[in-house]
Amino acid sequence: MKGTAANEQEREQVAELAAQVQAVTGGTVEIGFVDQGYPGENAAQHASANGIRLEVVKHTEAKKGFVLLPRRWVVERTFGWLGRFRRLARDYERLTETLAGWHWLAVVMIAIKHMGLQSQ
Repeated sequence: MKGTAANEQEREQVAELAAQVQAVTGGTVEIGFVDQGYPGENAAQHASANGIRLEVVKHTEAKKGFVLLPRRWVVERTFGWLGRFRRLARDYERLTETLAGWHWLAVVMIAIKHMGLQSQ
């Protein structure tokens, strides 16, 4: 998947991103959890055209200070787990394919650990 430029709005890229996600996953993604930067029918229609229903995660009421968004902990926890792999902490790789391979390896190792399949 290609990234977007810093001066482009992510919500304008929903159609292309949803198509890429479905191509990589074989069309198995049904729900996409997004933050409040993806409101409106335009983003929802683009995602829906690719078989993905966008669910905007937002606070139920106004809060003061730091309050964790529902479902946000899943992403933050995963980034925390990936951060434990030293190889992913720096840009050592010259090829994006190599970096992607290290990410896949890290995710597989995390999955094995949390499925209880690791050797003891």
